[in-house]
Amino acid sequence: MTENTGAGGNTPGASRPDPSARNALRRRRARSIAGTLLSLSLTLLGLLLVTFIIGRVMPIDPVLKVVGDRATQAQYDAAYVAMGLDRPLVVQFFGYIGDVLTGDFGRSISTGQPVADDIKRVFPATFELATLGTLIGIFVGVPLGVIAAARKGGIIDQVARVVALVGYSMPIFWLGLMGLLIFYGILGWVGGPGRQGIIYDGMVPSVTGMILVDSLLAGDWAAFRDAFSHIILPASLLGYYSLAYISRMTRSFMLEQLSAEYVITARVKGMSESAVIWRHAFRNIAIPLTTVIALSFGSLLEGSVLTEIIFSWPGLGSYITRGLLSGDMNAVLGGTVVVGVCFVVLNLFSDLLYRVLDPRSK
Repeated sequence: MTENTGAGGNTPGASRPDPSARNALRRRRARSIAGTLLSLSLTLLGLLLVTFIIGRVMPIDPVLKVVGDRATQAQYDAAYVAMGLDRPLVVQFFGYIGDVLTGDFGRSISTGQPVADDIKRVFPATFELATLGTLIGIFVGVPLGVIAAARKGGIIDQVARVVALVGYSMPIFWLGLMGLLIFYGILGWVGGPGRQGIIYDGMVPSVTGMILVDSLLAGDWAAFRDAFSHIILPASLLGYYSLAYISRMTRSFMLEQLSAEYVITARVKGMSESAVIWRHAFRNIAIPLTTVIALSFGSLLEGSVLTEIIFSWPGLGSYITRGLLSGDMNAVLGGTVVVGVCFVVLNLFSDLLYRVLDPRSK
């Protein structure tokens, strides 16, 4: 006697997804997404609150920066009201939030242009420099950290530790000046300060704002070589600081994994050392390493001020510094908000990537 299998042809013993388990998984994911969005919103709100307070406590009168020292009291009062400074601080703060959310950072006193337009112009230079520096840090720092952990106590391990120590100890402005003196002034291997030589300035149409990319899109190899000769030294300097951090963290992660039981078991089973290191141990550190790389990239976006000043790099760091020296608080606060948002976005990206690579974290 045959047993009825139903319209779908499934046998009674076939396993089916438990609806309650699916619902529980959906609820966990919804709570996780809601928690991430709430954390992101609170972080951005805190960033805006800090920048708003800084703009109000700085000993710089924004009205005088607009009307000048020779303005009459009537002109001063009119500008004071027009800038909304007569309103309560709470009302000013919510107005500030609304302006920032619409991309309105005010007008720069130094350039006379909207701060948002200035940032669009200078940010690609910083992004290009930080990206190349991060890539140098990844392609040198990660293998160096892995090999140092695999050969703990060896020559490579000692070199990696010295490299990390020097990277954390040496002042970046001193390394920049020495780099310019040796590689540009004496050897002539690299281009000087700035993004391009004078003869190539403005020759490549600006599409992305990044000289290397734009010169490639234009097919102008001479401009590309010139731009590369100018960016390689400051990018290598930032890359050195990045690889010092990345190599140290990679070494620490790998040492923890190489002492785990699954690695010992794999070695007992006769698996080759390269397979143990790269196929098993390194795969397990790839998840936390993404967070390290994201934070390193964010620190280069924010911490390249001295490098940009030394190499006359027209990026966001130089723009904020000039604004601070000239009392242009709109430029300073606008650039600070952009840097803070970059950090938040990078943290969010690393968190999402963490969830994709490690299903257990969902």
